[in-house]
Amino acid sequence: MTNQSRRNAFKTILASTAALPAAQVLGQPAVAPQCAPAAPRWARGIEGQRKADRGDGTYINPIIPGDHPDPTILKDGDDYYMTFSSFYSYPGIVIWHSTDLVNWAPVGPALKKPLGTIWALDLCKHDGRYFIYIPAAPDGNAWSIYAIWADRIEGPWSDPVDLSIAGCIDPGHIVGEDGKRYLFVNGIRKIRLTDDGLATDGKLEEAYKPWRYPEDWVVENFAPEGPKLLRHGDWFYLVTAVGGTAGPVTGHMVIAARAKSIHGPWEHCPRNPLVRTVSTQEPWWSRGHATLVEGPAGDWWMVYHGYENGYRTLGRQTLLEPIEWTADGWFRAKGGDLSKPLAKPRGKGGRHIMLGPNGQMLSDDFTRDRFGVQWSFHDPKPDEMDRVRYLKPGLRIQGKGMSPADSAPLTCGVGDRSYQAEVTLELDGQAEAGLLLFYNHKAFVGVGFTPDVIKTWEYAEEQQWMRVARTTRRVRVRLTNVDNVVTFHYSYDDGKSWLLHGLRMEVSGIHHNVFGGFLSLKVGVYCAGEGSVTLRDFRYRAL
Repeated sequence: MTNQSRRNAFKTILASTAALPAAQVLGQPAVAPQCAPAAPRWARGIEGQRKADRGDGTYINPIIPGDHPDPTILKDGDDYYMTFSSFYSYPGIVIWHSTDLVNWAPVGPALKKPLGTIWALDLCKHDGRYFIYIPAAPDGNAWSIYAIWADRIEGPWSDPVDLSIAGCIDPGHIVGEDGKRYLFVNGIRKIRLTDDGLATDGKLEEAYKPWRYPEDWVVENFAPEGPKLLRHGDWFYLVTAVGGTAGPVTGHMVIAARAKSIHGPWEHCPRNPLVRTVSTQEPWWSRGHATLVEGPAGDWWMVYHGYENGYRTLGRQTLLEPIEWTADGWFRAKGGDLSKPLAKPRGKGGRHIMLGPNGQMLSDDFTRDRFGVQWSFHDPKPDEMDRVRYLKPGLRIQGKGMSPADSAPLTCGVGDRSYQAEVTLELDGQAEAGLLLFYNHKAFVGVGFTPDVIKTWEYAEEQQWMRVARTTRRVRVRLTNVDNVVTFHYSYDDGKSWLLHGLRMEVSGIHHNVFGGFLSLKVGVYCAGEGSVTLRDFRYRAL
């Protein structure tokens, strides 16, 4: 979409405000960030959401847009399953399914017990049973590795088992030439597991001294992490991330090593790094944390994450790049410019694969439970779900805290550069509720409503000079985000007419490099104070 077409789209969105007094209308229509390259021509799917599969045998990254970092992928016969770091979201660890590596749809959440913040996982299958190894820090305590398991990918999944691997993150599971199971972790270190994979059977020990880049490269820090392993031919291959996952865009990278034994010695790939962003002009920044996977036709691919140029607010998104095995037994990436279409993986026998389900509808009438798959509380307490009651239709949330910062808002991740979301809020008692773009307790914007006042939240603070006295018991609120410029409207007649909120907000700086936490900017609803809010008819559409 060109800048002019974006301006036209934005004018159409705001057409309902044409009759408002000029003093109520602040700012000008947004334009695309100057640092960002022109938008690739994605296909459009559910609700106009961008999707990778262009329907002509090609795809454009990302394969899963929005905040889906640290991908861990499993090939299970003709099916592929993938999951991601879920951080503070709960329920969490949503598993996605595909048959072609490009079209993905969620299966459901595997974790329904809060474990604190959750980082890079490993999804694997051993002796017919599925396992997820989880680095977590419950209640802000020390990191450990936990395991959950299931006999079916859809679940039910077990409660977490603490493997007591203290101070470690980023597990990678592998079966050695001795038939024993091992976890590799950040460092790069390894520890043997028992045959059932639910306890350790040895000590944590150094496994590999990663390849080091030249000292004059601009990186965040060395940070060897994300070890992912596979056995291919006579070799074990160890794929690792170094350089830091954020910070300078040229930091994160993919390196590889190989050995005949899981115990080494490991030799560095002569082509390291295999993937790295080298310029701010590239469409994807901080590329790394890769896993190799065999495609349906026997070709090979690399799945990893990266930040979208100009849209760090969306978090680290999932990218797919073809690789090829070389005559010397190594491999190399061959995707080139990831802003351009790439040939899709083919099916068995080289046939084109029919398009499968892709993405999910975000609009919600609240007649069924979509927690984990779509909705999640930010940084929840163990009893957080006690605040929730489905009214079918409608979702009632009990108030908590005094503001968005301490209310554990309900959040919904998005993957589009520009979008619109709206929801009806019905206040009960002395509750305060509102619609947000929420990163964490230090970074959010939004509009809130009490029974007698409209509030404005910017820079994670209430802008008291923006307070408006207005009686509210039921209000429909709309959020429009066009290239990180945010406009709010609200309606007291169920959307027949709209009032333009008097402050537009620019949110391109709300991301990890400013506020930490490795998160993304999500649509959120908060409810604070004494009372509750009932949500009705949430609507989403990409612009």
